[in-house]
Amino acid sequence: MHNDRKTLHLISLGCAKNLVDSEILLGGLKNTQYDVTERPDDADTIIINTCGFLDIAREESVDTILQAAELRKKGVIEQLVVMGCLSERYHNDLKKEIPEVDRFFGTNDHRQIASFITGKDYGKDDPLFFRSILTPSHFAYLKIAEGCDNGCSFCSIPIMRGLQKSRMIPGLISETNRLVDNGTKEIMIIAQDTTSYGWDLDKKVYLSDLIAEMDKIDNGPEWIRIHYAHPAHLSQRIIDSMAKSDRVCNYIDMPIQHASDNLLKSMRRGLNQDGIRRKIDSLRKAIPDISIRTTIIVGYPGEEEKDFLELTDFISEIKFDHLGVFTYSEEEGTLAANLQDDISREIKDERKSIIMDLQNNIDFERNSRMVGHSYEVIVDEVSNNIAVGRTQYDAPEIDKIVRINGSVKKGDIYEVKIDDFNEYELIGSLKK
Repeated sequence: MHNDRKTLHLISLGCAKNLVDSEILLGGLKNTQYDVTERPDDADTIIINTCGFLDIAREESVDTILQAAELRKKGVIEQLVVMGCLSERYHNDLKKEIPEVDRFFGTNDHRQIASFITGKDYGKDDPLFFRSILTPSHFAYLKIAEGCDNGCSFCSIPIMRGLQKSRMIPGLISETNRLVDNGTKEIMIIAQDTTSYGWDLDKKVYLSDLIAEMDKIDNGPEWIRIHYAHPAHLSQRIIDSMAKSDRVCNYIDMPIQHASDNLLKSMRRGLNQDGIRRKIDSLRKAIPDISIRTTIIVGYPGEEEKDFLELTDFISEIKFDHLGVFTYSEEEGTLAANLQDDISREIKDERKSIIMDLQNNIDFERNSRMVGHSYEVIVDEVSNNIAVGRTQYDAPEIDKIVRINGSVKKGDIYEVKIDDFNEYELIGSLKK
């Protein structure tokens, strides 16, 4: 019998928000004549979901497209489709440079992509939102809004993804129910800025309302984790709703970007150092054992030695639980692009490594304090008698892991006693 099913290979680059877009697309293609393959060489069609956020991510996206373009040129694959942020922003340039690509799509063109690939028209009520989950089934990302209204000077996201468009609470609750029915235990709430969720809706709602509704779900998710909170928009009502909820992890991902008042003002972050400190105090007062992840940019235009010193002093004082550092890279079309990118690559890299060393010491000290205590741990991977998981204080893929001694099942939550540690991981055994 002739099999007319085609195979598709999808490469998702960049952030979790991109991953959600990829999942939505695969969900939409699930009931078509396409099967998904892990191997690019076996595919009839390759789709690349690109990231356009920083120069290093753009390079990765372009390299990935070029590799796939070679396969297209040799006739190994029949069709090459590129979507996502890079494609949205540099559509015309890419078209000129890489003619092997059959079509370029933007970040919100799922229906058009599905129509293009399958040759069918997809209507509004299509089951595109029944996502085919790419993350392991025990955790999933819930994207609560698209786009961003903030206009931080260094950031091109509003240019690529437009202004904020929040999703309505009932739709988010039914997606949560569907995920939980499929075995999801942990839901990560994401958006460009989760803390301004709902402000743009006709009938305004807030992240705290969404948390309250998610809490009411019978047999709902066991853990809810909040990412990308903007300190200027983290209201007391959101903090209180986190503290009140049994399901919300004692964790927040809240990028502060800097701690020098001069730079925070130039970055248009809406709070000075003291304002950020007050937010962190409120969080720690309401949720004493909260784990705070943040992100810092070093080498922003005009960052003098004294600004950098203010930043390192602040990090030493606050002792963030997790910290990521980016070196500034100029983004075309942003406000900061009008400033002189006046700090050399060497100084940027040196400042980054100073902060990483500082943070490593903080991590070491914090991990050592966890030895001897027991924590609930969700199991992410089990292979060859090695099991790896996380406490509620750590997000997947970016934070530290717990190596578990004992027989456990992927996706389940266990009580684990911490016996040992290093900077990057805890080592524990199942509590008897």
